[in-house]
Amino acid sequence: MLPETANSVEFYALRPTPKLLFLGGFMAALTELTTQLLARSDLSAGQIEVAVTLLSSLAETDENKAAFLTALATKGETPGELAGFAAAFRELAVNPGVDAFSPHAIDIVGTGGDLSGGFNISSLVVLVLASAGVPVMKHGNRGITSKSGSADLLAALGVDIAASPEKSRRALTELGYAFFFAPNYHPAFKNISPVRKALAAQGRRSIFNILGPLVNPGRPAHILLGVYSRPLVATMSGALEQLGQTAGLVAHGVIGTERGIDELTTATVNHVRGVGRLDKIDTTWRAEDHGLTTSPFSHLVGGDVAANLLITEAILAGRAPVGLIDTIVLNAAVGLYVVGRVADVREGIVPARDLLLGGAVARKIAATKEFYHA
Repeated sequence: MLPETANSVEFYALRPTPKLLFLGGFMAALTELTTQLLARSDLSAGQIEVAVTLLSSLAETDENKAAFLTALATKGETPGELAGFAAAFRELAVNPGVDAFSPHAIDIVGTGGDLSGGFNISSLVVLVLASAGVPVMKHGNRGITSKSGSADLLAALGVDIAASPEKSRRALTELGYAFFFAPNYHPAFKNISPVRKALAAQGRRSIFNILGPLVNPGRPAHILLGVYSRPLVATMSGALEQLGQTAGLVAHGVIGTERGIDELTTATVNHVRGVGRLDKIDTTWRAEDHGLTTSPFSHLVGGDVAANLLITEAILAGRAPVGLIDTIVLNAAVGLYVVGRVADVREGIVPARDLLLGGAVARKIAATKEFYHA
């Protein structure tokens, strides 16, 4: 973990220096790796360690960082490279000290970046699962490509996203879930943020558009992960396998030709692949496969935080579009299945709906406000 009193340059000066740094000096190493990527050659584990060191350091220029990230994205990140970067950044993350919860916990998370304008489905799924007694470790950020990210809605529902690790441990005990706000737990990302923003302004993606779901500092053993493109289903599931995920599902919803969503929904054909205990799953799911009805995608559209709060009230009162309610229920049922609470997804539909509409989630929101603001 990065010492709070040390800057990045001082910290990395104390670490064993990878051999590659001596090829052309500290400042030349990233350009060497960029040249390799431009030649379509994948990175080794040792080279990924070098790259993470330099990307996180003030000793490397933003121009070189941007060139490296662009070359990596152009080549295409392999599952092994994703797993390597995730493992390295996990080691640099703040440890929230939740190991006792991790073997039973789940993260409900999406990569973002689909530009679909969908409601914050995962935030409500977190509350359903916590109400069912499943510990949830939600890792996320404020909305970047959307008007309202998971952090934005959960904050509006009472969560203190700046809570200390100690407070988050208490939240897991008392509320059944905790939110790990990414900027608070990944100090190594600070020196990469300007480059990420510059690339985003140019309309360019980088590995950091998909790395977030793989670096949850709580390291929950289970995951339900939505990705913004179909090819990422295989890539992300492969990375999760290499990271040793106990069980998980990676999903992508197809809205139309060349348009998709980083969610499992009742409005889309969903490409899903299992991880760990569920690694035999590699198929497509539709609403009808789980006893639900296909809905129009318009049912899933959200807005800014104020709009999503009103939608949340409508959901809990049973007045929201049926497709949105069913999508939350479906994801919660899948979460119950991933952690082993039910034998199949269909078995989880009724209890998930009862929790969402029967008052349990409303009570969880009230308890959340009391816990963080008492």
